[in-house]
Amino acid sequence: MANPFPSLLAGVVFGLALAAPPGPMNAVIAEESVTNGWLAGARTGLGAMTADAIFLVGSLFGVVAFVERFPTVRAGMVGVGGGLMLYFAYGAATDAVGDVEPVPSDGAAAHAATGFRKAFVLALTNPYQILFWLTIGVGLLESGDLDVLSHTPYVGTDLAGLLVVRTGSPALIVGFFVGIALWITGFPAAIRAAQRRVAAFAPVVAGGSALVLAGFGVVFLVDAVRTLT
Repeated sequence: MANPFPSLLAGVVFGLALAAPPGPMNAVIAEESVTNGWLAGARTGLGAMTADAIFLVGSLFGVVAFVERFPTVRAGMVGVGGGLMLYFAYGAATDAVGDVEPVPSDGAAAHAATGFRKAFVLALTNPYQILFWLTIGVGLLESGDLDVLSHTPYVGTDLAGLLVVRTGSPALIVGFFVGIALWITGFPAAIRAAQRRVAAFAPVVAGGSALVLAGFGVVFLVDAVRTLT
């Protein structure tokens, strides 16, 4: 019997490599972490990871391919995602210019649930995640080779060839989601640790999150308009 550990470890690296780079999901996680606490940040990441699990199942059953096959449906989803990003960017900007108050313990669960819903909806309307599961993601369970680090956002071309693994093992998928889980729990913890050391950290993070969300929101809306016209 083949040792599943190398595939599991490669999946962890793959999940971390895809989850860590800056983007709208990490912007929402960071903003929720500084304003509503670690639990809210972790639950926000869980919302994005839940969407990935749905995309995995949808890819296997052809649902994701259906969305990509009809440009109008895809454009509608992207437009909704862009609008939501701009809306959440406004909320983050409001937090940046105001005083971020600690969340009372009796309200932590409610704030955590809100973060989960925000990230879940954003992830479901994210064309980059749809494209990932249409191409690379659905192939993780098919026999073949995967250049893991070459798909890392922004720096993939520089890392190509460093970690090539065989696909087709369930351990690879398990490791992939373990890697994401490590990021969505560790990243909010790091944000909160930095916040305790730097008094002005929360407004800076909230402002940065607002800029990232606004930028991606504009890109998504432009993409949707171009597709429809």
